[in-house]
Amino acid sequence: MAFESLSEKFQSVFKKMRKEDKLTEDNMNSALKEIRIALLEADVNYKVVKAFTDDVKEKAMGQDVLLKVNPSEMLVKICHDELVELLGADNTAINYVKGGPTTIMLVGLQGSGKTTTAGKLAYLHKNKLNKKVLLAGLDVYRPAAIDQLSQIASQVGVDFFEMGTNVDPVKVAEEAKKKAIEGSYDLLVLDTAGRLQIDEKLMDELKNINKAIHPEEVLLLVDAMAGQDAVNVANAFNNDLRLSGVIMSKLDGDAKGGAALSIKYLTGLPIKFAGIGEKLTDLDIFYPDRMASRILGMGDVVSLVEKAKEVIDEKEAEKASKKMFEGDFTLEDMLKQMKMVQKMGSLGAIAKMIPGMPKLSDEQKDKAESEMKNFETVINSMTPYERRHPEILKFSQKSRIAKGSGKTNADINRVIRKWEQSKDMMKQMKQYQKSGKVPPGFRGM
Repeated sequence: MAFESLSEKFQSVFKKMRKEDKLTEDNMNSALKEIRIALLEADVNYKVVKAFTDDVKEKAMGQDVLLKVNPSEMLVKICHDELVELLGADNTAINYVKGGPTTIMLVGLQGSGKTTTAGKLAYLHKNKLNKKVLLAGLDVYRPAAIDQLSQIASQVGVDFFEMGTNVDPVKVAEEAKKKAIEGSYDLLVLDTAGRLQIDEKLMDELKNINKAIHPEEVLLLVDAMAGQDAVNVANAFNNDLRLSGVIMSKLDGDAKGGAALSIKYLTGLPIKFAGIGEKLTDLDIFYPDRMASRILGMGDVVSLVEKAKEVIDEKEAEKASKKMFEGDFTLEDMLKQMKMVQKMGSLGAIAKMIPGMPKLSDEQKDKAESEMKNFETVINSMTPYERRHPEILKFSQKSRIAKGSGKTNADINRVIRKWEQSKDMMKQMKQYQKSGKVPPGFRGM
């Protein structure tokens, strides 16, 4: 995940500051030196680094802050506020039109993943924002691009508009806009052509489309892995098109994060959406405050709850919760819960959203993912009655299940032991719920 290394270094600085009684100029300068190095190593533009550290120091060394008794908490708060400003603050919302189609014109270099991102935009607006979407293919130079977008539209379940390849892209845009108005669509997404590099022909075409239909949003797709080149591309497009924002792709990868932290300050363009994977479902609305919290190791509970709501049926969850507290918790219930967790994303990504959760090593992530797959294989090899009553399993039955699942008797015992531990934990939780006491280990949460 982008920012992982930067996040670790921020947390290291805060840990050191927790040992201090109060903020002083000396310990503040020491902390800022480490923060400055961490940001530069994350490929953040040096102008941005200077502005950030200067602002943090100015606010941290104010008289009111000096009187505070917890310098670490104050530094976290100040850094959080400054990161939010750096990432765009409240300037990331889409300018949706009331009573008519909102048009998003998507631009970018060839090979940047524009066509897939157009599909991701359609999926997000249709399934998460409940909007009627029309996708339009304007890349008349590559028949494969139109075919790809057509297939994506079908997968997402939205309508698609194209006029072939022997036509002016401006005409396609105008006709698509007309169809969007007549069809009472909420959103029109235009997938424009790109080039391997920025050239006059590309910009003239995009400017003509822009003048013809006046889109509410002109969004540039940039790659988080591109580092400071992303800033240069954004400035080049913005000079001719007056962009309204950017979509930052590959924020789930190994990018250092410098492009995301630099682009708003250096171009004035906020990040409006973040690509977090290859699937059509892997595009999120970008929230600067949530990203700032993740960078500083504060988690992101709001996003975690939203993800949970997307994949968890509330009635099913309530029913499962009631069964668990009543002690009627079967292996089938356990498997359902595991699958719901898997739908929310990787365990590593989920852990990062939980405040105070220690970082999982790659080995721990792999082990947990492997264990969940093993559990599913074992449980699926049981009969329905055995899943509901695993306590009746004898050696011969366990041997049959092990053979059918390609596991060992020890693997079967491990699944049953986990189930028993879960049941015991639920009984304890029920007792604490009745008494009103807080279970050990839950204090301070």
